[in-house]
Amino acid sequence: MKKIILFFLLVLTVSFDNRNQDAYDVGEWFKFRIHYGLVNAGYATLEVKDATINNKKVFHVVGKGYTTGMSRFFFKVDDLYESYIDKETGSPYRFVRKIDEGGYKKNQEGFFNQSSNRILVKDYKKNNEKTFVIPRNTQDILSAFYYLRNYPGIEKINTGESIAIDMFFDDETTKFKLKFVGRENITTKFGVVSSMIFKPLVQSGRVFKEQESLTVWISDDDNRLPIRIKADLAIGSLKADLDGYKGLNNTFKIKK
Repeated sequence: MKKIILFFLLVLTVSFDNRNQDAYDVGEWFKFRIHYGLVNAGYATLEVKDATINNKKVFHVVGKGYTTGMSRFFFKVDDLYESYIDKETGSPYRFVRKIDEGGYKKNQEGFFNQSSNRILVKDYKKNNEKTFVIPRNTQDILSAFYYLRNYPGIEKINTGESIAIDMFFDDETTKFKLKFVGRENITTKFGVVSSMIFKPLVQSGRVFKEQESLTVWISDDDNRLPIRIKADLAIGSLKADLDGYKGLNNTFKIKK
């Protein structure tokens, strides 16, 4: 369960636009309900704030994920992810990861040096620190997806094409890859929303049925909001739906 809740948090901000129109700004907030069948498994929230690093204004993105109700009784999840992002380049300066997943805990902070392609990771639980060499323009777990919201030329993507970026997570850099599979109108609690559909490629095996077991619906407007996420699991399926929002930078196009 903890891997599934975490993966939902990873993809909740997967959305795209071009740099001519910013998809998000300070004040944006949205909430997602995560459910397993008819059972409400938990919630995830994402918020964009203002912050200053080295006398420079940056985006401070805060992501939280937590189980609720009976799900919390069986498996408690309290996750906090933060990222500090350059407003011009979309590159991260720093990340924070504080998680408690059924007793499995992490408390880390990472400091990017994009000019030297390195990241210093301080592990406060283990009381140590390590420096890793990373590819140019590497993102962290949250900045990756806000970076993708402003990805250039996404409006011209063809069915079957993929996008890949480098993402640093759990002391290693991996390729995060998404395949575009088409467009669809989906019904939400807010009305019918025109959406782009992407499939993040995941590792098949114990949790997911196959490599393309995860599907993400993104609003086909200037916000590029994640509207729905569905995961086909080895046993059953999980779904996350947009449950609330405020402070959007652009008009949310809804068909009543």
